[in-house]
Amino acid sequence: MSNSTDLSTLTNKLTSNPSTWINSPLLSVTQITTSGLTLLFQTAQSMRTLVRTTGGDTRLQHKVLASVFYEASTRTSCSFQAAMMRLGGTFLHVDGGSSGNTSASKKGESLEDTIRCLECYTDITVLRHPMTGSVQKVALGGKTVKPVVNAGDGVGEHPTQALLDYFTIYDELGLALVAEDGTGFAMEEDGKNNHEGPLIVVMLGDLKHGRTVHSLAKLLARTSMKHELILRYCAPTSLEMPDHVKEYVKSCSNVKQEEFTDMKEAVQGANVLYVTRVQKERFENAADYEKVKGAYVVDTALMAIAPSNMIVMHPLPRVDEISTEVDSDPRACYFRQMENGMFVRMAILALILGTP
Repeated sequence: MSNSTDLSTLTNKLTSNPSTWINSPLLSVTQITTSGLTLLFQTAQSMRTLVRTTGGDTRLQHKVLASVFYEASTRTSCSFQAAMMRLGGTFLHVDGGSSGNTSASKKGESLEDTIRCLECYTDITVLRHPMTGSVQKVALGGKTVKPVVNAGDGVGEHPTQALLDYFTIYDELGLALVAEDGTGFAMEEDGKNNHEGPLIVVMLGDLKHGRTVHSLAKLLARTSMKHELILRYCAPTSLEMPDHVKEYVKSCSNVKQEEFTDMKEAVQGANVLYVTRVQKERFENAADYEKVKGAYVVDTALMAIAPSNMIVMHPLPRVDEISTEVDSDPRACYFRQMENGMFVRMAILALILGTP
C-alpha cells in the first residue's frame, strides 16, 4: 500500500473492469467513473434478484468483515453485516465509541494500529470515525494491507450511502447513464419508469453537516447521464451547503445549482426530494440547534402540492422532518432506499473481494 494519503491518486480508478475493484479501498465517490457505476448498479440488481429468489449464496464463504464504528450506527453497520452474511461470509463488530465494546481507544491505541491489528483476523474493514479525513489516512497511510471502506468520516463523505442513494434514484426514476465510451445504460426491468427531461434534485435540511448530501451532490454532478442535472439546495441560514461542495459541483459539466429557503418553491417541478435531519450531535451550542430544529417538515400538505412523480428520500434516522403520515404515500421511498443499501453493499463487497 502506498504511504501517500492524497486521494487524487485514486480518482476515476474504479471502472467497468472488475479487476479495478479488487482489493481497492472505497473512500470517496470521486474514485468511481460512470462506467464503474454501471458495473456496480448491474451487480446490485443481480444481488436483489439473488436475495429475492434464494436469499443469498456462498461466494464470500470464509471471508470475514471487520465492522468498526467509532460513531453510532444502525443502518450502515447492520446493512454491511447483513450483506456479508447474505453472501456466506461473517463479521466482527467493534463499537469504538466511548461506551463501546473495545479497549483500544480507552488504552490510547492509535486508530491505525487498531485497524492493522483487526486486519490480521479479517479480509476487509468497514470504518466509521468522527474525524474528517481519518478513514482516508488509515487506508492510504501505508500501514494497512487489506481494503478499507469509508462508512462516514465526520462531516466529510459517506460514499456507500451516496451510491445506494444514486442507485435508488436510478431505479425509481429509470435514469439513463452514459459511460465514457458513449455506451448508454438504463434500467431494463419491467414496470420501471424511463425518465425524460432534466433531473431536478432538491436537497433539504442540514446541508452543512450532512455528509450524505456532500457525497451525493458530488456523485450526481460527476456522472455522465442523458439528463441535465439541476441541484436545488434548501436549508436554514447557517446550515447551507458548504462552499467546497458547491465549487466541486460547479467544476462539472451539464449541472446547475440553485438555492432556496422556501421548500414549497423548491419542490416545484422536482423529481427527487432528499430530506436530511438537523444533526443535533454536530452542534457545539444547544441554543443554536434549538433555533433551526424543525425548520422544515415534509407533511401531507407539502405532498399535495408536490409533483405526482416526485420521490421522497431520507438517509434515516428521521426525527420530525418527515411526518409519519407521508409513509403511506407511494412517492415515499425511504424504506425501499434502505433495502437498496443492502443490495449495493453486497455488490461493493463482492467486487472488492473479487467475486461479483
